[in-house]
Amino acid sequence: MLTLNKTAGVFKPSKRKVYEFLRSFNFHPGTLFLHKIVLGIETSCDDTAAAVVDETGNVLGEAIHSQTEVHLKTGGIIPPVAQQLHRENIQRIVQEALSASSISPSDLSAIATTIKPGLALSLGVGLSFSLQLVGQLKKPFIPIHHMEAHALTIRLTNKVEFPFLVLLISGGHCLLALVQGVSDFLLLGKSLDIAPGDMLDKVARRLSLIKHPECSTMSGGKAIEHLAKQGNRFHFDITPPLQRAKNCDFSFTGLQHLINKIIIQKEKEEGIEQGQILSSAADIAATVQHTTACLIVKRTHRAILFCKQRDLLPQNNAVLVASGGVASNFYIRRALEILTNATQCTLMCPPPRLCTDNGIMIAWNGIERLRAGVGILHDIEDIRYEPKCPLGVDISKEVEEAAIKVPRLKMNL
Repeated sequence: MLTLNKTAGVFKPSKRKVYEFLRSFNFHPGTLFLHKIVLGIETSCDDTAAAVVDETGNVLGEAIHSQTEVHLKTGGIIPPVAQQLHRENIQRIVQEALSASSISPSDLSAIATTIKPGLALSLGVGLSFSLQLVGQLKKPFIPIHHMEAHALTIRLTNKVEFPFLVLLISGGHCLLALVQGVSDFLLLGKSLDIAPGDMLDKVARRLSLIKHPECSTMSGGKAIEHLAKQGNRFHFDITPPLQRAKNCDFSFTGLQHLINKIIIQKEKEEGIEQGQILSSAADIAATVQHTTACLIVKRTHRAILFCKQRDLLPQNNAVLVASGGVASNFYIRRALEILTNATQCTLMCPPPRLCTDNGIMIAWNGIERLRAGVGILHDIEDIRYEPKCPLGVDISKEVEEAAIKVPRLKMNL
């Protein structure tokens, strides 16, 4: 097993172990490959993932280790626990991806790794491992912005040309951006507090859905989506936050507080203690999911109108891409379809398994950058991970100054 040595607070794989790891591949070196081939490594949060992808979009090999089961038991992600699990699994996952691809490490064109944004302790594991591989193999290194990778995944699965609008919604992020090219983004709006996935997870924990017989093995967001199917989304009257603000920024903390008040009130009415399942849990799940969908749709509607007003997107057949973990929620997808139908746009989403964190999107982002000749490093001396890092050029103030009024949509879901 690849060991990690602690030096000055940074965990680095042993050079000897990396060498032994590379020698474990019994492929013939020097095989001629006509296509560019990239190994992608992802450890930004709680999934250890790797994949090998070629420039035509073929996924040659992939592997992933999910930490969901561990973090469900603790009620959330504990960064040192996530870090340790990444350390324990990264060599195996990279080895499985390479073995499945039948590609020798020496035949890789480059190694691409998420270095921003994310959990610092998790990012550090992936970066340290990658830099050792790069050093041993003498290959170019391509540092990847996690949100850029989510945004460009659609170009792996569909023929999508620039520019297009992207809505990235996950457990750690929420933003709207215009994608003008590889690494060329205009940020229209972002969450001012927490991400929608984080909010849904917290509501699920407050409802103790892990104790619900139908939801015990599901993440918080999945549990909310599942239970919401049985509930009445109009049972509780809730006004989404930031209703009057004429921008594309999001806020989910206020919604979470409103839901918490409802839960406390219902616990009193039903005479139960926190930790027990409310009889109205399905109605609460349906309410929070519907309100979240409406909030997301309204902000996205304004982004579409702004981009068309400024001729940043075509008037007809503009593409809206929804990606990230929350984009795999089919209720939210249906709400976005209502929006795109009303605005003569086309909604495109990567398949659900590529909406959550994975190595394929990192490798593909590496391919995109390799083809564009952008951000390819041969000197890795000063490379560092960045837990917080904005995406693109922020023009959210321009959006707010435009003060675009959004017409009401009938959300017949």
